[in-house]
Amino acid sequence: MPEKFKFFSKVGKTVIVPLRLKILFIFISLILLSNFATNFISVQFTQREIINLNNTIMVQQLKELYSNSANQFQIYAYSGDKEACNESMRNVAESGFGNPNSIAMGVGPDGRLFFITSQNEDTLWESFPDSEALARLNELKEEGREEGSLLFTGSETEYFGVYKFQDDWNYYIIRAERRSDLDEKNHSVYAYISILIFSLTLMFIIIGYVILRKEFSVMRKFTDELIKMQQSKKLELIDLEKAPNDDVTYMAASFNNLSAQVNNLLGTFQKFVSKDIVAKAYSGMEVGLEGNQRELTMLFSDVKSFTYRTETLGNDIIEVLNVHYNRVIQDVHESYGIVGSIIGDAILAVYGTFNSEKSKSYNAIESAWNITRSTASLRQEMTDRRLQIEKTRKLTESEERVFQAVLVDVGVGLDGGKVFYGTIGRNDSEDPLQAHMANTVIGDTVNSASRLEGLTRIYHLPVIVSEYIKKEVESESDRYIFFEIDTVQVKGKTLGKKIYFPFDRQYMDNNLIVRYERFSEGLKAYYQGDWSAARKVFKESELDVAAVFLERMGNKSAPADWSGIWAMTTK
Repeated sequence: MPEKFKFFSKVGKTVIVPLRLKILFIFISLILLSNFATNFISVQFTQREIINLNNTIMVQQLKELYSNSANQFQIYAYSGDKEACNESMRNVAESGFGNPNSIAMGVGPDGRLFFITSQNEDTLWESFPDSEALARLNELKEEGREEGSLLFTGSETEYFGVYKFQDDWNYYIIRAERRSDLDEKNHSVYAYISILIFSLTLMFIIIGYVILRKEFSVMRKFTDELIKMQQSKKLELIDLEKAPNDDVTYMAASFNNLSAQVNNLLGTFQKFVSKDIVAKAYSGMEVGLEGNQRELTMLFSDVKSFTYRTETLGNDIIEVLNVHYNRVIQDVHESYGIVGSIIGDAILAVYGTFNSEKSKSYNAIESAWNITRSTASLRQEMTDRRLQIEKTRKLTESEERVFQAVLVDVGVGLDGGKVFYGTIGRNDSEDPLQAHMANTVIGDTVNSASRLEGLTRIYHLPVIVSEYIKKEVESESDRYIFFEIDTVQVKGKTLGKKIYFPFDRQYMDNNLIVRYERFSEGLKAYYQGDWSAARKVFKESELDVAAVFLERMGNKSAPADWSGIWAMTTK
């Protein structure tokens, strides 16, 4: 159905009925009820008046019949021809008939018919058909009431009429009409009036709908816009450019004012709260103090040499961090992660709270590499800017320090496992200003991701992940190659932990992969305690990470109690 003829809208399975249709329906119902009630009452009063009029007419005709019967009795007294007299009575009666079932008759006290006439042959009875009505007439006669109105039944049909007792002939002269004839006329009139009412009502419905549609077109526009807002879960302003100056427009203007305030609050809310909490609030669910144990993946990223950068840039470090985080946060969100917290130059991201086609660890590694490439891209932009400047002059010493400070570089550590994820703080429903809640993640995995990020500085690698990450990603994709880097025992732990560097096949060249494969051979010898062979292979790999092992081993041999685990003395 074209939009302009569309009567109803839907929100989910709920039908939205336009207000103009409700108003039109109410008015139509009231008009029809009023018209039919008036018509019915009018017909009833008309029927009564018709009956009274008919009675008046029949009484007049009855008088004529009574006078004629008296004259005919005088004639009968001279001629003795009763049949001729009755025929004369029938002729006089027929001259006053107005309906096909009008009837006139002379009925004796015993029910014998002296004469009867009607255009309907079915009513030419041989005797008066209603004995109860006749008995009533006789009772009234004995009481001295020899004329009046009566009802009787003949041929299973009800008649109403008037009567008068003729003493000369000793019979009742009755002039009557069949009630159904009058009802048929009334029904016919009622049918004609009903058709007229329906026709006029239909015409008024069309006219009323056109008028109401025009008058309420702005309201329909308001409703459509509100439905779109509900479906998109986003408040917008209603266009009031062509709206009339009425109370509905005032309501829309008030909504716009409220919408602007709520949008401002929502904008602030979204900036300070994680995406899953925002989604929960938008879905209408209450956000309270709650949490549970979940299996998630943690990403911890930190800016390297942050103290130097802060000392060099001063307050401008905030602007640099904002440029950096603008890209980092986008990378996190695009990979189905949420920002758990931002602590100065460090960011904690959580994966696994949103449904995704890929695993949480896969999304986390993808995000880690995107963060690394984003910062590399930012450094390249700064380098290009320096080259432009140096075409005209060299940088001053202070400018060189600033340049080095804005070359932001980061390390990223990833680990996964069971953690507590939820909302903690104070939820004061009586005084919301006293409430403060924070969405947080608590567990050893969070600390582990932070420690792995710290190791990126030691091993000169951009991303380091745990064995948990390696196993989960390898089970679903071969995009990443995981090279084991070391087995370390971080400070505060009693067990060694294998750490890995995830190669992204889409960006790494084969020559570099070969060098890391060579490094893996040296690491194997290093674990076995053959440091002499390990030194040789590490040197051949020509990798920065291999230099760490060469410095660690020096020219020494492996300790007698060597287990292959390197114990860290710092965090």
